[in-house]
Amino acid sequence: MKLRNFLTAAVAAATLSMSVQAEPVYVATTAIVEHPALDAVRDGIKDVLAESGYSEQDLKFTYESAQGNPAIAAQIARKLVGDAPDVIVAISTPSAQSAVSATKDIPIVFSAVTDPLGAKLVSNYEAPGRNVTGLSDMSPVAQHLMLIQEFLPRMEKLGVPYNPGEPNAVAIVEMLKIEALTLGIEIVEAPAPKSSDVMIAAQKLIGDVDAIYCPTDNTILTALESVVKVGIDGRLPVFSADTGSVERGAVAALGFNYGDIGRQTGEVVVRILKGEAAGEIPVRVANGSELYVNPKMASRMGVEIPASVLARATKVVE
Repeated sequence: MKLRNFLTAAVAAATLSMSVQAEPVYVATTAIVEHPALDAVRDGIKDVLAESGYSEQDLKFTYESAQGNPAIAAQIARKLVGDAPDVIVAISTPSAQSAVSATKDIPIVFSAVTDPLGAKLVSNYEAPGRNVTGLSDMSPVAQHLMLIQEFLPRMEKLGVPYNPGEPNAVAIVEMLKIEALTLGIEIVEAPAPKSSDVMIAAQKLIGDVDAIYCPTDNTILTALESVVKVGIDGRLPVFSADTGSVERGAVAALGFNYGDIGRQTGEVVVRILKGEAAGEIPVRVANGSELYVNPKMASRMGVEIPASVLARATKVVE
Protein backbone atom coordinates (compact mmCIF):
# COMPACT_ATOMS: atom_id res chain seq x y z
CA MET A 1 0.00 0.00 0.00
CA LYS A 2 2.81 2.36 0.90
CA LEU A 3 4.55 1.51 -2.39
CA ARG A 4 1.36 2.23 -4.31
CA ASN A 5 0.97 5.59 -2.55
CA PHE A 6 4.62 6.41 -3.26
CA LEU A 7 4.23 5.57 -6.96
CA THR A 8 1.03 7.60 -7.17
CA ALA A 9 2.74 10.58 -5.58
CA ALA A 10 5.75 10.19 -7.86
CA VAL A 11 3.55 10.08 -10.98
CA ALA A 12 1.61 13.14 -9.77
CA ALA A 13 4.85 15.03 -9.12
CA ALA A 14 6.22 14.09 -12.54
CA THR A 15 2.97 15.15 -14.19
CA LEU A 16 3.03 18.48 -12.33
CA SER A 17 6.66 19.00 -13.34
CA MET A 18 5.86 18.29 -16.97
CA SER A 19 2.90 20.69 -16.92
CA VAL A 20 5.07 23.43 -15.43
CA GLN A 21 7.78 22.82 -17.99
CA ALA A 22 5.21 22.76 -20.79
CA GLU A 23 3.84 26.22 -19.92
CA PRO A 24 4.62 28.25 -23.07
CA VAL A 25 6.18 31.68 -23.03
CA TYR A 26 3.81 34.29 -24.37
CA VAL A 27 4.91 36.95 -26.86
CA ALA A 28 2.10 39.32 -27.82
CA THR A 29 2.63 41.51 -30.88
CA THR A 30 0.55 44.39 -32.16
CA ALA A 31 0.83 46.93 -34.98
CA ILE A 32 -1.12 50.02 -35.96
CA VAL A 33 -1.97 48.59 -39.37
CA GLU A 34 -1.14 45.73 -41.71
CA HIS A 35 1.13 46.52 -44.63
CA PRO A 36 4.16 44.70 -46.09
CA ALA A 37 6.84 46.55 -44.08
CA LEU A 38 5.20 46.02 -40.68
CA ASP A 39 4.19 42.48 -41.59
CA ALA A 40 7.84 41.77 -42.43
CA VAL A 41 8.85 42.99 -38.96
CA ARG A 42 6.38 40.59 -37.35
CA ASP A 43 7.58 37.67 -39.48
CA GLY A 44 11.24 38.45 -38.75
CA ILE A 45 10.51 38.31 -35.02
CA LYS A 46 8.82 34.92 -35.40
CA ASP A 47 11.76 33.58 -37.41
CA VAL A 48 14.29 34.52 -34.73
CA LEU A 49 12.16 33.02 -31.97
CA ALA A 50 11.97 29.74 -33.91
CA GLU A 51 15.72 29.77 -34.57
CA SER A 52 16.33 30.40 -30.87
CA GLY A 53 14.56 27.18 -29.93
CA TYR A 54 11.05 28.44 -29.20
CA SER A 55 8.86 25.89 -30.96
CA GLU A 56 5.09 25.95 -31.38
CA GLN A 57 4.82 23.76 -28.30
CA ASP A 58 6.61 26.16 -25.94
CA LEU A 59 5.70 29.52 -27.51
CA LYS A 60 2.41 31.35 -27.66
CA PHE A 61 2.71 34.08 -30.31
CA THR A 62 -0.21 36.39 -31.03
CA TYR A 63 -0.67 39.31 -33.39
CA GLU A 64 -3.32 42.03 -33.48
CA SER A 65 -3.71 44.95 -35.88
CA ALA A 66 -5.38 48.23 -34.95
CA GLN A 67 -6.48 48.71 -38.58
CA GLY A 68 -5.01 52.20 -38.63
CA ASN A 69 -7.06 53.43 -35.66
CA PRO A 70 -5.16 54.81 -32.62
CA ALA A 71 -8.23 54.29 -30.41
CA ILE A 72 -8.25 50.60 -31.32
CA ALA A 73 -4.49 50.48 -30.67
CA ALA A 74 -5.18 51.69 -27.11
CA GLN A 75 -7.89 49.05 -26.65
CA ILE A 76 -5.56 46.33 -27.89
CA ALA A 77 -2.82 47.49 -25.51
CA ARG A 78 -5.17 47.32 -22.52
CA LYS A 79 -6.38 43.88 -23.57
CA LEU A 80 -2.82 42.58 -23.92
CA VAL A 81 -1.90 43.87 -20.47
CA GLY A 82 -4.88 41.93 -19.09
CA ASP A 83 -3.60 38.81 -20.87
CA ALA A 84 -0.27 39.18 -19.01
CA PRO A 85 2.20 38.09 -21.73
CA ASP A 86 5.90 37.72 -21.03
CA VAL A 87 6.71 40.42 -23.60
CA ILE A 88 4.65 42.89 -25.61
CA VAL A 89 6.10 43.78 -29.02
CA ALA A 90 4.60 47.01 -30.36
CA ILE A 91 5.27 47.65 -34.05
CA SER A 92 4.93 51.33 -35.09
CA THR A 93 4.79 54.50 -33.04
CA PRO A 94 1.04 54.62 -32.19
CA SER A 95 1.01 51.01 -31.01
CA ALA A 96 4.17 51.55 -28.96
CA GLN A 97 2.75 54.67 -27.31
CA SER A 98 -0.43 52.79 -26.42
CA ALA A 99 1.50 49.87 -24.93
CA VAL A 100 3.81 52.11 -22.89
CA SER A 101 0.77 53.99 -21.53
CA ALA A 102 -0.96 50.74 -20.59
CA THR A 103 1.71 49.09 -18.41
CA LYS A 104 4.80 49.89 -16.39
CA ASP A 105 5.46 46.25 -15.50
CA ILE A 106 5.29 44.00 -18.59
CA PRO A 107 8.42 44.28 -20.77
CA ILE A 108 7.77 46.22 -23.99
CA VAL A 109 9.89 46.02 -27.13
CA PHE A 110 8.97 48.60 -29.77
CA SER A 111 9.96 48.29 -33.41
CA ALA A 112 9.72 50.39 -36.60
CA VAL A 113 9.50 53.56 -34.50
CA THR A 114 11.16 56.53 -36.17
CA ASP A 115 11.70 58.83 -33.20
CA PRO A 116 11.47 57.05 -29.81
CA LEU A 117 12.59 60.20 -27.98
CA GLY A 118 10.08 62.47 -29.69
CA ALA A 119 7.34 59.90 -29.12
CA LYS A 120 8.29 59.90 -25.41
CA LEU A 121 8.78 56.14 -25.35
CA VAL A 122 12.23 56.53 -23.78
CA SER A 123 14.30 59.46 -22.56
CA ASN A 124 17.68 57.91 -23.29
CA TYR A 125 18.88 55.49 -25.96
CA GLU A 126 21.74 54.00 -23.95
CA ALA A 127 19.81 53.54 -20.70
CA PRO A 128 16.10 53.53 -21.54
CA GLY A 129 15.09 52.43 -18.03
CA ARG A 130 11.63 51.33 -16.91
CA ASN A 131 10.18 48.39 -18.88
CA VAL A 132 10.85 49.64 -22.42
CA THR A 133 13.44 49.18 -25.16
CA GLY A 134 13.39 48.56 -28.90
CA LEU A 135 14.48 49.50 -32.40
CA SER A 136 14.29 52.79 -34.27
CA ASP A 137 13.99 52.96 -38.04
CA MET A 138 15.02 56.61 -38.27
CA SER A 139 15.14 57.37 -41.98
CA PRO A 140 18.39 58.62 -43.58
CA VAL A 141 16.53 61.55 -45.16
CA ALA A 142 19.66 63.38 -46.34
CA GLN A 143 20.60 60.32 -48.40
CA HIS A 144 17.06 60.11 -49.74
CA LEU A 145 17.17 63.68 -51.00
CA MET A 146 20.53 63.13 -52.65
CA LEU A 147 19.23 59.96 -54.30
CA ILE A 148 16.24 61.82 -55.76
CA GLN A 149 18.58 64.55 -56.99
CA GLU A 150 20.50 61.93 -58.96
CA PHE A 151 17.29 61.30 -60.90
CA LEU A 152 16.27 64.96 -61.02
CA PRO A 153 19.32 67.26 -60.78
CA ARG A 154 17.14 70.35 -61.33
CA MET A 155 14.51 69.44 -58.75
CA GLU A 156 13.12 72.50 -56.97
CA LYS A 157 10.05 71.15 -55.17
CA LEU A 158 9.42 67.79 -53.54
CA GLY A 159 5.90 66.76 -52.55
CA VAL A 160 5.48 64.79 -49.32
CA PRO A 161 2.13 63.18 -48.45
CA TYR A 162 2.01 62.32 -44.75
CA ASN A 163 -0.34 61.86 -41.82
CA PRO A 164 0.03 64.86 -39.46
CA GLY A 165 -1.38 62.67 -36.69
CA GLU A 166 1.58 60.28 -36.80
CA PRO A 167 4.46 61.62 -34.67
CA ASN A 168 7.02 59.65 -36.68
CA ALA A 169 5.78 61.19 -39.94
CA VAL A 170 5.87 64.71 -38.49
CA ALA A 171 9.44 64.13 -37.29
CA ILE A 172 10.52 62.97 -40.75
CA VAL A 173 8.93 65.97 -42.48
CA GLU A 174 10.72 68.34 -40.10
CA MET A 175 14.04 66.60 -40.79
CA LEU A 176 13.35 66.77 -44.53
CA LYS A 177 12.81 70.53 -44.33
CA ILE A 178 16.11 71.03 -42.55
CA GLU A 179 18.08 68.89 -44.99
CA ALA A 180 16.27 70.31 -48.03
CA LEU A 181 17.30 73.86 -47.12
CA THR A 182 20.95 73.00 -47.65
CA LEU A 183 20.15 71.56 -51.09
CA GLY A 184 17.88 74.39 -52.24
CA ILE A 185 14.79 72.16 -52.33
CA GLU A 186 11.34 73.23 -51.15
CA ILE A 187 9.26 70.63 -49.32
CA VAL A 188 5.58 70.81 -50.25
CA GLU A 189 3.43 69.12 -47.62
CA ALA A 190 0.34 67.11 -48.55
CA PRO A 191 -1.49 66.17 -45.34
CA ALA A 192 -3.53 62.95 -45.40
CA PRO A 193 -4.99 62.09 -41.97
CA LYS A 194 -6.63 58.89 -43.25
CA SER A 195 -5.75 56.32 -45.90
CA SER A 196 -8.84 57.41 -47.84
CA ASP A 197 -7.31 60.92 -48.05
CA VAL A 198 -4.04 59.79 -49.63
CA MET A 199 -5.04 59.86 -53.29
CA ILE A 200 -6.58 63.33 -53.04
CA ALA A 201 -3.52 64.64 -51.20
CA ALA A 202 -1.21 63.21 -53.87
CA GLN A 203 -3.34 64.56 -56.72
CA LYS A 204 -3.02 68.09 -55.33
CA LEU A 205 0.74 67.84 -55.89
CA ILE A 206 0.45 67.40 -59.65
CA GLY A 207 1.76 70.47 -61.46
CA ASP A 208 3.26 71.90 -58.27
CA VAL A 209 6.21 69.58 -57.56
CA ASP A 210 8.92 67.71 -59.45
CA ALA A 211 8.55 64.42 -57.57
CA ILE A 212 6.73 62.74 -54.68
CA TYR A 213 8.46 61.26 -51.64
CA CYS A 214 6.62 58.77 -49.40
CA PRO A 215 8.12 58.63 -45.90
CA THR A 216 7.85 55.69 -43.51
CA ASP A 217 4.33 56.76 -42.65
CA ASN A 218 1.91 53.91 -41.98
CA THR A 219 -1.08 55.78 -43.40
CA ILE A 220 0.70 56.60 -46.66
CA LEU A 221 2.30 53.19 -47.10
CA THR A 222 -1.03 51.47 -46.57
CA ALA A 223 -2.43 53.41 -49.52
CA LEU A 224 0.76 53.49 -51.59
CA GLU A 225 -0.95 52.20 -54.73
CA SER A 226 -3.01 55.41 -54.75
CA VAL A 227 0.16 57.50 -54.83
CA VAL A 228 1.64 55.28 -57.55
CA LYS A 229 -1.47 55.77 -59.70
CA VAL A 230 -1.14 59.54 -59.31
CA GLY A 231 2.53 59.25 -60.28
CA ILE A 232 1.68 57.34 -63.45
CA ASP A 233 -1.25 59.57 -64.41
CA GLY A 234 0.67 62.77 -63.72
CA ARG A 235 4.06 61.57 -65.02
CA LEU A 236 5.37 62.40 -61.54
CA PRO A 237 8.07 60.05 -60.17
CA VAL A 238 7.29 58.51 -56.80
CA PHE A 239 10.14 57.70 -54.40
CA SER A 240 9.91 56.03 -51.01
CA ALA A 241 11.78 55.46 -47.78
CA ASP A 242 10.48 51.88 -47.72
CA THR A 243 12.16 49.38 -50.03
CA GLY A 244 9.03 47.23 -50.12
CA SER A 245 7.28 50.11 -51.87
CA VAL A 246 9.40 49.61 -55.00
CA GLU A 247 7.79 46.24 -55.67
CA ARG A 248 4.44 47.99 -55.28
CA GLY A 249 5.26 50.66 -57.85
CA ALA A 250 7.64 53.29 -56.49
CA VAL A 251 10.58 54.23 -58.74
CA ALA A 252 13.28 53.81 -56.10
CA ALA A 253 13.83 53.54 -52.37
CA LEU A 254 16.83 53.69 -50.11
CA GLY A 255 15.77 52.15 -46.87
CA PHE A 256 15.71 49.24 -44.54
CA ASN A 257 14.91 45.63 -45.10
CA TYR A 258 12.05 45.39 -42.61
CA GLY A 259 12.50 41.66 -42.34
CA ASP A 260 15.99 42.41 -40.99
CA ILE A 261 14.51 44.95 -38.57
CA GLY A 262 12.16 42.21 -37.39
CA ARG A 263 15.07 39.87 -36.85
CA GLN A 264 16.96 42.52 -34.87
CA THR A 265 13.81 43.07 -32.80
CA GLY A 266 13.48 39.34 -32.26
CA GLU A 267 17.01 39.21 -30.86
CA VAL A 268 15.99 41.77 -28.22
CA VAL A 269 12.86 39.76 -27.37
CA VAL A 270 14.96 36.62 -26.87
CA ARG A 271 17.29 38.48 -24.51
CA ILE A 272 14.31 39.50 -22.39
CA LEU A 273 12.85 35.99 -22.39
CA LYS A 274 16.21 34.76 -21.12
CA GLY A 275 16.08 37.11 -18.16
CA GLU A 276 17.47 40.53 -19.14
CA ALA A 277 15.52 43.60 -18.07
CA ALA A 278 14.08 45.56 -20.99
CA GLY A 279 15.11 48.91 -19.51
CA GLU A 280 18.74 47.81 -19.33
CA ILE A 281 18.97 46.96 -23.04
CA PRO A 282 20.01 50.01 -25.13
CA VAL A 283 17.68 51.20 -27.87
CA ARG A 284 19.16 50.37 -31.27
CA VAL A 285 18.92 52.22 -34.56
CA ALA A 286 18.29 49.60 -37.22
CA ASN A 287 20.98 48.94 -39.78
CA GLY A 288 21.07 47.30 -43.18
CA SER A 289 20.04 49.98 -45.70
CA GLU A 290 19.30 48.75 -49.22
CA LEU A 291 18.67 50.42 -52.58
CA TYR A 292 15.80 49.12 -54.71
CA VAL A 293 14.87 50.44 -58.18
CA ASN A 294 12.03 49.76 -60.59
CA PRO A 295 12.96 50.58 -64.23
CA LYS A 296 9.47 49.84 -65.61
CA MET A 297 7.80 52.27 -63.22
CA ALA A 298 10.51 54.87 -63.80
CA SER A 299 9.64 54.83 -67.50
CA ARG A 300 5.91 55.07 -66.80
CA MET A 301 6.51 58.08 -64.54
CA GLY A 302 8.76 59.88 -67.00
CA VAL A 303 12.28 59.42 -65.61
CA GLU A 304 15.31 57.29 -66.34
CA ILE A 305 17.34 55.47 -63.70
CA PRO A 306 20.87 56.92 -63.73
CA ALA A 307 23.68 54.47 -64.40
CA SER A 308 25.26 55.45 -61.09
CA VAL A 309 22.11 54.35 -59.25
CA LEU A 310 21.75 51.10 -61.18
CA ALA A 311 25.37 50.24 -60.45
CA ARG A 312 24.87 50.24 -56.71
CA ALA A 313 21.29 48.95 -56.56
CA THR A 314 20.88 45.93 -54.31
CA LYS A 315 17.70 44.91 -56.13
CA VAL A 316 16.28 45.72 -59.55
CA VAL A 317 12.55 45.01 -59.62
CA GLU A 318 11.52 43.67 -63.04
